[in-house]
Amino acid sequence: MANVWFITGSSRGLGRSLTTALLEKGELVAATARKPEQLDDLVAKYPDQIYPIKLDVSDEAAVNSAVKDAVTRFGKIDVAVNNAGFGITGAAEAYTHEQISSQINTNLYGPIYVTRAVLPYMRKQRSGHILQISSLGGRMGTPGLSIYQATKFALAGFSEAVSKEIAPLGIKLTIIEPGGFRTNWAGDSMSFAKDIPDYEQTVGVRVKRFKDPAQQMTGDPDKAAQVMIDVVAHPEPPLHLILGSDAAGILKQVEAGRQAEFEKWLPVSLSTDHKDAENFLESDLGRLIVGNK
Repeated sequence: MANVWFITGSSRGLGRSLTTALLEKGELVAATARKPEQLDDLVAKYPDQIYPIKLDVSDEAAVNSAVKDAVTRFGKIDVAVNNAGFGITGAAEAYTHEQISSQINTNLYGPIYVTRAVLPYMRKQRSGHILQISSLGGRMGTPGLSIYQATKFALAGFSEAVSKEIAPLGIKLTIIEPGGFRTNWAGDSMSFAKDIPDYEQTVGVRVKRFKDPAQQMTGDPDKAAQVMIDVVAHPEPPLHLILGSDAAGILKQVEAGRQAEFEKWLPVSLSTDHKDAENFLESDLGRLIVGNK
């Protein structure tokens, strides 16, 4: 029996690759997009498998309606993919209020709205899988992407907490964290805050790279789509999944530096406990937080 996928941002980039791959496999897709007409070619080819839905994920009422429509059309939702998102590059102090709020509304509130909307259906059926399309930028900070990465760090925190809430209900969650992929994310989809010359050595380097028409990203979105399909089929999927050799290499270095800093300052960390405090990690709450209970 075919799975039903609910995908945001399905008309471009990773979302488009995933939608196409799923349709080729015979799956059913509720494909949401701001401009669903960009899916017309897929609708013509797979009229019984795809259900295009116009959706701005920053509108919670619209999200709830879209999820309800998808369930009405297909009877269920097996997999929800929060793929819609975009970035704006610039120094933290250079962003306008509108630039900040637009990224937060789409990149963070959107996935929260979709997750909350699909969970009652998945909870009732005691099954389901949520894929949060985050970024390497949800694990490390990069000059020029402070607001984008703030949304991805926040999405990771939200998702990790939710994953522990839903695990006993038979629902799985995976945070997909790509590096650079050959999509329009750093191309037509990218915009920029006003330039501040004092940041030329930091933010300026990132801006120049994104504006360079000769740049070539490492990742193949079609291969990423197949990995996501395989992860959903896996009996023990990961909570975090890095995609791309660039992301894996960078994260390995970042985590080593983070661990070294942790060890260096550990005596200070431990020095702040009350003298009669119990071993927190051995407590019921400690075990629950770290996932050992």
